[in-house]
Formats: sequence, C-alpha cells, structure tokens
Amino acid sequence: MRRSAAAALAIVVAGAGQAQEVASAPGAVLRGLDKVAGATTDIEIVTGASARFGRLVVTLSDCRYPIDDPSSNAFAFLSIADAATGSMAFEGWMIASSPALSALDDPRYDIWVLRCTSS
Repeated sequence: MRRSAAAALAIVVAGAGQAQEVASAPGAVLRGLDKVAGATTDIEIVTGASARFGRLVVTLSDCRYPIDDPSSNAFAFLSIADAATGSMAFEGWMIASSPALSALDDPRYDIWVLRCTSS
C-alpha cells in the first residue's frame, strides 16, 4: 500500500509530463479549521509525531517537496484519527497545491497542508 501511494505521488509530481525529484522534509505545517468556531490554527508537526486538533489526532508519516523549487509545493502523508471514537477519519497523501484532491471529510474540522519544514 505504501509503495503504491509513493508511485501515485510520483505521477502527481510529474504534472505536465516532466518528472520532478522530491526530497523528504523533517516536518510540515498544516492548517486546521474549526467550522463551528470559525477559527483557524496552524499546526507544526515533525515527521513521525502526532498533534491534537480538537477531537482529531493527526500523525505525519512523511512530507515531501520538489528539490528544484522547495517552496512551490508540499506532499504530506497523514493519518487522522477521531480520538472520541478511535476510527480513522483520513489516511493518505495531501497535496498543498490541490487540497480538494485528497481531503479530510469531517463535519466539524478541515485540515490541509501548507508547506514542509526545512529544519
């Protein structure tokens, strides 16, 4: 499963037919939106760690960025679980430039990737 997700990421990064080389970053910056409160929160998380946002627990497995242009995009592999029920709300790659392509489906919260961290 993980290998096929990486292959799919390579296709997305390839874009208009030109493959881009990507590198892994030590972490990522995500943004969370509480739709009820109307408040956003930036979540800085390191690879392999988890952070809590409301009732959700977000785990970052990897954050990759194009080596040629690190600020142009970010690809984060996230696992998002509902702490109240223990169920997995989302697991997969989120892409900063296309947040709707692979999005969290939750009635109260939205989470999306802003960028990878460089140090």
